[in-house]
Amino acid sequence: MRSRVEAMPKKCLAIMRREFFYMWRDRSLRYILLIGPLLGLILFYATYSAPVIKAIPTAVVDLDRTMASRELSDQFRNTEYFKVVAFPENFAEAEKLLQAGSVTVGIVIPEDFARNTSLGRQSNIAIMIDGSNIAYATNATNAVLLVTRAISAKIGVKTLVARGIQLTEAQEAYQSITFREERWFNPALNYAYFLVLALALNFWQQCCMLAACMNVIGETGMNSRLQLKAMGVSKLQLFAGKSVAHIAAFMIMALPIYALSFYIFKLPLQCSFRLLFLFTLVFAVSLHSIGTLMSSFSNSAVNASRFGMIIALPSFVLCGYTWPLEAMPHYLQQLVKVLPQTWFFQGLNYLTFKNPGWGFISHYFLAMIVIALVCYGTAAIITSRN
Repeated sequence: MRSRVEAMPKKCLAIMRREFFYMWRDRSLRYILLIGPLLGLILFYATYSAPVIKAIPTAVVDLDRTMASRELSDQFRNTEYFKVVAFPENFAEAEKLLQAGSVTVGIVIPEDFARNTSLGRQSNIAIMIDGSNIAYATNATNAVLLVTRAISAKIGVKTLVARGIQLTEAQEAYQSITFREERWFNPALNYAYFLVLALALNFWQQCCMLAACMNVIGETGMNSRLQLKAMGVSKLQLFAGKSVAHIAAFMIMALPIYALSFYIFKLPLQCSFRLLFLFTLVFAVSLHSIGTLMSSFSNSAVNASRFGMIIALPSFVLCGYTWPLEAMPHYLQQLVKVLPQTWFFQGLNYLTFKNPGWGFISHYFLAMIVIALVCYGTAAIITSRN
């Protein structure tokens, strides 16, 4: 009995070495696991490396054609956020440019702009923003608000000075109430800080799911399974060894992603790396448990991969990272809580930007552990019956 107990670790290590060998021998799987996530990280960083979108293509329609309207047009031209590429003669021409995608913003200065501002009357400047591209539209809206706020204050001060009020008094009148905007955690609203690591880890988790889906079905029909059985290797030893090998490979894949993100690309990390690594490890275990469950009731490797991808592919959209869960239907909010991706990517946001402390993040750990126990347990029952 004692010799059998002592032999168990050796058998598990032999299974782990065997599984690493099989994973490395599969060239396509090797490239997917090693190169795919790193290539994705580099491409995502190159795509989102600019903090904000600048030089937004803009058309200015000057219907007033006065010195005041030309000054206003120049102020839009001289800001880094807009790149005035066209001066249409009328609104219809500006509309055509927006429809054709030649410009993203259209600014129309009305005919009575100079007269209204000189008399202290309100002047309505039409600003059209192409909302078909959300990223462009959001940046354009913020830029318009920033520029128009400064222009409005400058025009207001000029109007008061023209009425005989001293310049300092006019400036004080517009500065009597100030709004100080503070952007916390990501002050520059940098897309790279928000998206790059999450997108790379989304690619990583999909690759991991593909490998995990082979955990059970990969042994079905193989002569090696009969050989292992003859050697006294139990199902528990076999799948425990395979699972440890898979999860170790997943974590080895994650290390260069984190190294590039935090040390080369300088993405934010507010928590300790140990905590993030432990959090990723728990997620890798829960992710592997789902793949093992998919593999246990599938009748072929192809179907197992299909079932895994049905979960892995839409999970990033549903996890609440890019679109808040609160904005989703209530039934969907509850449904996605059974996915470890929901807990991981939301927890990732807190850990990288805020570091809320163990008391807050512990229930994210607990949720993924429960998911892993349920999935591994169910897979064990199905496998034992088969």
